Amino acid sequence: MAQSKPCSPACQSFKCAKNSAMYRRDSVWCRETEEPCTIANCTYSMCMKRRMLPEGICGETVKRVTVEKDVDDFFDDSVKIKGKALRKLGDKELF
Repeated sequence: MAQSKPCSPACQSFKCAKNSAMYRRDSVWCRETEEPCTIANCTYSMCMKRRMLPEGICGETVKRVTVEKDVDDFFDDSVKIKGKALRKLGDKELF
């Protein structure tokens, strides 16, 4: 995660759930703790776009990884059924 960046309280999408974030000249202060706002340790920090990941990492800066799978892998396993569907179909495996 070398490309990921920590979320900052100066972001437009950042919101404090307790409304205790106070914007000062050069930083954002928390009224609850009387310290600079640290998103990674705060339980009340949230992102309005719902992009914040654990430990305060901004989800918009993380690059998504896709994995290619073969089509044959999806059809190799049979489906096991239980209950009412099993009684209706009998002792069959569905493919």
